[in-house]
Amino acid sequence: MLRRCAPGSPDPLPVVRALPPSASALRQRLRQCAERIPEAEAVLDLLEKCPEHEKKGGFPVIVFEGLDATGKTTVTQAVKDTLNGVLLRSPPACISQWRTVFDDEPTPIKRAFYAAGNYILASEIAKASTQAPVIIDRYWHSTAAYTIATETSGKVQDLPPAQDEVYQWPEDLLKPDLVLLLTVDPDERVRRLQHRGLQKTKEEAELEANSLFRQRVEESYRRMVNPACEEVDASPSKEEVLKTVLQLIKKHCSF
Repeated sequence: MLRRCAPGSPDPLPVVRALPPSASALRQRLRQCAERIPEAEAVLDLLEKCPEHEKKGGFPVIVFEGLDATGKTTVTQAVKDTLNGVLLRSPPACISQWRTVFDDEPTPIKRAFYAAGNYILASEIAKASTQAPVIIDRYWHSTAAYTIATETSGKVQDLPPAQDEVYQWPEDLLKPDLVLLLTVDPDERVRRLQHRGLQKTKEEAELEANSLFRQRVEESYRRMVNPACEEVDASPSKEEVLKTVLQLIKKHCSF
């Protein structure tokens, strides 16, 4: 759990990571539940096949982050088509069928599954980025932001301080060239969700019902470093958002 001091206390206790900080720590956590959860053994097998400290190829790797209904699906597909790139998602397809299994598990096991998905995805990114630009719908920042927001109660000011290690990218995980955080007005986001009419995930239901949780998630995104998120207002038309996104890619990435 993320342990915090009482409000007003001058010296907060160090944050204890709710996420395993490395692939080796992930494997240890998954092994602890593998006998009880066969799917954990399967995730472990895939994780073991991933080389350590994956390196990306010569093409840019661009991640899109944000809450549901901020336009990630539309924008990532449009960028993929425009750049003639490869579109990947987290968790990757090879383990996504087990999401419902791990979503019902205690939080440490659930988070280990999603964190493991990032390392497995990194192996796919490394290969794909030797051939074409790689566009990713969520990566490590999502896993971390939702963990921090869930494990911290209260208001935004109750989050770990901005320079805390919990916002740091794992040293052994392949880094993207650019992370774009799509945001929209809360009322607009709810309108889009209602228009979609899709079944809500547990976390999406909490985002809708609990504005403090939503604020903690978004602020956690903003505090991520190495790499930090470039925020993009996704409220305008999809054409305008795509134009803004492509300008940022041109500015930060070289082909």
